Amino acid sequence: MSPRSASVNEELRRRSKERLLQAAVELVGEHGYDATTLGDIADRAGSARGLVSYYFPGKRQLVQSAVHRLMHRTLEEALEREPRTTEGGERMARAVDAILGLARDRPVLMRQHMAGLLQAEVGFVPCPEQRRLAELLRDTVARHGSKDVDRDYPMLRALLMGAVFAALVPGVPMPVPRLRAELFERYRLDWDMGVPPDAEAPDGTTCDTDLSRFFATGVLDQPDRTAQSK
Repeated sequence: MSPRSASVNEELRRRSKERLLQAAVELVGEHGYDATTLGDIADRAGSARGLVSYYFPGKRQLVQSAVHRLMHRTLEEALEREPRTTEGGERMARAVDAILGLARDRPVLMRQHMAGLLQAEVGFVPCPEQRRLAELLRDTVARHGSKDVDRDYPMLRALLMGAVFAALVPGVPMPVPRLRAELFERYRLDWDMGVPPDAEAPDGTTCDTDLSRFFATGVLDQPDRTAQSK
């Protein structure tokens, strides 16, 4: 058997990383952060445990990257769903609803994510997943009419994080519709934009236990060995 090419090896490594990200999101969402070990994540992903430390410095960094992946892909899906739109107000409404929807539909996962951001030893970890989330939110702010995206993007990020935190505080959570109303008022959005709480959710905006569409973990196509041997 001939050795795999460098490109095939690189694709296999990439898909191994994707499986680790997906497994982290699933397990933390099911059991919480403390009850999930790196070994659990590796086992769910079907990967060698040494691969986790190869790709990520630790569990907190892995989980934060995994949640940022889920966030940016959820946001991207909401922004680009049919009917497609370039209208700034509608895109801002979709962004608000996408992030609040994660707090509503995946409270365990998002509560653990918020707690992780406040850990002094790790805190906020810049990574490709986070940068893609930032790009989408910056674009949303720009399309909404901002004249200073560098000023207005951090404010939108802070308001969304604050709303998620408020929705998830144990014992005294604020209702998501109330938080939505406050954000919609601030950004001067009509209530029927985005996905109103009392409206039928469009495809792709409800909680789905199958997260595979957010992670490129498909089976790698292998060369036809029979053809090669001829």
